[in-house]
Amino acid sequence: MHRVGVEPDDLAAVIGARIRACRHALKWTLDEVAAQSGVSRRMIVKVEKGEANPSVATLLLLSDALGIDLPTLVAARDGVPAALTRRGDGAELWSSPSGGSGILLAGTPSPDVLELWQWTLAPGDTHENTPHVAGTREILHVGRGVVNLTVGPDEVSLSPGDTFAFDGDQAHAYANTSKSTAEFTLAVFEPGVGTSSPRPSHQTT
Repeated sequence: MHRVGVEPDDLAAVIGARIRACRHALKWTLDEVAAQSGVSRRMIVKVEKGEANPSVATLLLLSDALGIDLPTLVAARDGVPAALTRRGDGAELWSSPSGGSGILLAGTPSPDVLELWQWTLAPGDTHENTPHVAGTREILHVGRGVVNLTVGPDEVSLSPGDTFAFDGDQAHAYANTSKSTAEFTLAVFEPGVGTSSPRPSHQTT
């Protein structure tokens, strides 16, 4: 996990500081964040200290629980994510040992979040996603190679130029079973981020 052209530890520290600041603003304990997000207390401590390399799924769980959208969480600067993302400025939130990557290029603030991703799958790469918030929709467009998309019990093979829209609030996965690199662009719409979970009723010190 890192911003392309930025050291991974730097982005991890930025994410950790934002999560900690958001938790303090809500006056939540680590245990309350763990209960709301489903992420272990130990992992949250490591993330806040910038010592972890959390998965995309973990970041989504934390961002939804705290009411902060993923684009804002990983933005290069504080505040609303910048409208312009130059080449090399995206946040690489997933990578594979063989060179695959998932780069968040841009997004809008919560509660209704729209994200634009650029994915590269090296031969043999698979990325599995847990269900996103209810009502999430994804649109995948293949630019190079062949992408095998699994959505729930269904699987479809997509070639260059193919586009597929599907519900992202169910388990889904992207895979490259070929011997050539595959690339695709992904748009993700997540409604009501941070509004679905009940909030703790007590404050902390």
